[in-house]
Amino acid sequence: MSDKHLSTQFDAELSGISTRVLEMGGLVESQVVQAVHALTNFSGEIASVVLQGEERVNQMEVEIDRDLSAIIARRQPTARDLRLLIAISKSIANLERVGDEAARIARTVQRLLNSGVSSRLRLPVADLAFESELAIAQLRKALDAFARLDTARALEVLKQDDQIDQEFDGLLRKLITYMMEDPRTISSSIDLVFVAKAIERVGDHAKNLAEAIIYVVKGTDVRHTSMQNVEDAVR
Repeated sequence: MSDKHLSTQFDAELSGISTRVLEMGGLVESQVVQAVHALTNFSGEIASVVLQGEERVNQMEVEIDRDLSAIIARRQPTARDLRLLIAISKSIANLERVGDEAARIARTVQRLLNSGVSSRLRLPVADLAFESELAIAQLRKALDAFARLDTARALEVLKQDDQIDQEFDGLLRKLITYMMEDPRTISSSIDLVFVAKAIERVGDHAKNLAEAIIYVVKGTDVRHTSMQNVEDAVR
């Protein structure tokens, strides 16, 4: 078998596995959207749909990870290809955790409904929806950067990460105020603190994806470094 044929086969395998990562990314993005929709509409039915999809996300992670190991064992990839395979492994782990956060939100919805919380109770659900929009936009942008191996797009994700953190801090202050003003909201407000944290973590996982993309393209690990160093690496 010629080297050219082997190379073409390897490229096809890389392309196929990258496509499956994007499919997994689309699935977990949908999971987060549905989970937040379940919360804002107090829908137990939609929350159940989210939880049913969790198993598929976990299965995709296991399958892709298994195929990654097989490719590395068979192909002995060159440096950049190996970096891509490592980045894919890290990416699917982050995407699986995004699915976990969506499931956590869905379980919170079920718990709120089971406790008899009314949608009329004064709670900052709209603020949570806004925080989730920021996080979902970050995840979508990171997946787009992965599809194109676009470091400029990945850099945008890293630069915008603070927005979600600031939104989380604002939500936390608001929930504390609600609990102080109306003791009836204490239990549900605590639940919403964990929802807000879950949404913040979605943003963190998007950031991790962006860092992995820069690692693939530039060969530089930009985790835990200053933004100036990240910008220097991307140039």
